[in-house]
Amino acid sequence: MYSTQKVKMMKARFEWNSIKRWFRYKYIQLLRAKGGPSKVARGFSIGLFVEMFTLPTAGFAFVLIFPLVYLLRANLPAALIGFVFGKVIYIPMSILNKQVGELLVPKHFKIYLIHHLPHILSNIIRSGLDLIVGGMAVGLMLGIIAYFPIVFLLRYHTNRRKEKRRLRKDQLAPSQTNE
Repeated sequence: MYSTQKVKMMKARFEWNSIKRWFRYKYIQLLRAKGGPSKVARGFSIGLFVEMFTLPTAGFAFVLIFPLVYLLRANLPAALIGFVFGKVIYIPMSILNKQVGELLVPKHFKIYLIHHLPHILSNIIRSGLDLIVGGMAVGLMLGIIAYFPIVFLLRYHTNRRKEKRRLRKDQLAPSQTNE
């Protein structure tokens, strides 16, 4: 009986370590993705942009990630990470989205839509149009702003890794010539 408990404890610990290892592996894969830092940063920016107007569209905007990633030749895992990061910052940004949407959407356009659509749709439009339009504008700005620091950090990481490899190679070279 003691051995089965020990095996269960070891198995639970092994699963936790393997999960951490899997996340580390995926992180390294993302850093070393084909297409370089630019492709990964584009993906993150797309995910962030789409998240800023997903909530008012009842999650339908999530479908836009796939064609945008394909058309802009971005990295899909990075886009999904940007999408999740957007969920973290969405609540404070929704206030800004609403204010920007009120500035961008003309009043007469909302009134026109409300009078010419069925009652159920007019309620949705009245509450969500400002958030959708504002979210698109703010999301586009956030995506553009987030692109540059991410490219910089990924290039820094790549250059640092190359430098470490070069130093390691230089350290090994003299020891091989002495033998």
